[in-house]
Amino acid sequence: MKRLKWPSWMPVDPYIVALLATVGIAALFPARGTSAEVASGASTAAVSFLFFLYGARLSTREALDGLRHWRLHLTVLACTFLVFPLLGLAAKGLVPHVLTPALYSGFLFLTLVPSTIQSSIAFTSMARGNVPAAICAGSFSSLAGIVLTPLLAAALLGGTGGGFSADSVVKIVVQLLVPFVAGQVLRRWVGGFLTRHKKVLGRVDRGSILLVVYTAFSEGMVRGIWHQVTWPRLLALLGVEAVLLTVMLALTWYGAKRLGFGRADRIAIQFAGSKKSLAAGLPMASVLFGAHASLAVLPLMLFHQMQLMVCAVIAKRRSRDLTDSDVTDFDGRDPVSGAPPAAATRSAAGTATRSD
Repeated sequence: MKRLKWPSWMPVDPYIVALLATVGIAALFPARGTSAEVASGASTAAVSFLFFLYGARLSTREALDGLRHWRLHLTVLACTFLVFPLLGLAAKGLVPHVLTPALYSGFLFLTLVPSTIQSSIAFTSMARGNVPAAICAGSFSSLAGIVLTPLLAAALLGGTGGGFSADSVVKIVVQLLVPFVAGQVLRRWVGGFLTRHKKVLGRVDRGSILLVVYTAFSEGMVRGIWHQVTWPRLLALLGVEAVLLTVMLALTWYGAKRLGFGRADRIAIQFAGSKKSLAAGLPMASVLFGAHASLAVLPLMLFHQMQLMVCAVIAKRRSRDLTDSDVTDFDGRDPVSGAPPAAATRSAAGTATRSD
């Protein structure tokens, strides 16, 4: 029996469809009473397990090997945790005429989360950029986000009505940081098992995030939070996010050129420095915002789908910009990764739309 595949012409990430379906289920059948307590407990356990897996999967050796390209990694980190938050703070001037305070809290939060890993690598590969640098940059960003995102949230979200409090710091340490460190410590013993069962665990990852989304939106429905949002506000949010993405794509591309980076490095910087991780952001939001998490994750969900669609187009265009003579050096190998040219794009099609 043949396995059904998502149509290649469909521009929407199938996982986004699953997320939207989960939101719909939460709207129609929100958890109440005992069911809500069970869902909340399961969501908390799922978040902790997610970050244990993140820690167990992150190869410390690969991260250390990538430190040799420190200028590129510092550039990506600056874009992710400095430029993005500054643009998020600048958007405060849009409250309350364009964005509601609740939507602005979610918008500001999206500027604080780390970069993606899988899609950054896939798009960099598709565009024939520096794939090893994209791998390391995404890993460093995710690792830094474990610490920097909560710290930035504590500093910037306290006065925005996002529900952040000092208790959230303790929750972050217990639910996110401790499991992550435990994963790193136990990687030596569980790393092989995770590698052998990565497909199954990938489904566990995505299922856990769906549970987090259901719990957050279900609680929002019970509390009547969705009555605060109208269609004009949502369209305004999409417009603001489109401007944010455009600015970051332009800044990472032309800014990297001004800093003296070559084309392959600029591609890695653009894709790693302009995107935000849905997989890392959703669990963090559930811890940081509590009952307000439903509206807090909405801007991130919309931005995630937007960045996938736009970056897919850019990556294809970048790959067409080069001729065969441009992408191979004197020994016929890819000048970016040292691999044959075909290897640079072999896995891109299968991973470009994976949620991360």
